[in-house]
Amino acid sequence: MKHSVMLTIASLLSILLFSFHLADDIVHGMEPGGLNNLIGGSLIMVVWLYGTLVLAERRSGYVIMLLGSLLSFGVPIIHMKGKGVGIASGIAQSSGGFRFVWMLIALGVTALFCVILSARGLWNSQWGQSR
Repeated sequence: MKHSVMLTIASLLSILLFSFHLADDIVHGMEPGGLNNLIGGSLIMVVWLYGTLVLAERRSGYVIMLLGSLLSFGVPIIHMKGKGVGIASGIAQSSGGFRFVWMLIALGVTALFCVILSARGLWNSQWGQSR
């Protein structure tokens, strides 16, 4: 499979998982769910989506996907270290706990995969050569 196709699919999957995660945070009361989350989360996803679909195979697209993936990779780390998954929070034992934890793991895996593919695309030897 072509490198850029894998990156596009993985990035779209990460964006989808990121949106599910944000909704789950709001449902579980970890985020207030106000206008700030709607605007902030939507803005991040729109820029990331633009970089994935419109700027694909361009340096700016790789940079946007790298930054979005790095931020998404930090989400499971933050939840696993602190607010969200610990026994004291009760989320893991709640009815949606399995889905929440699975989504964190899936988001971390796809985001790290996107980081690797984006970095590989940026380090591609074609930059600087005439086309």
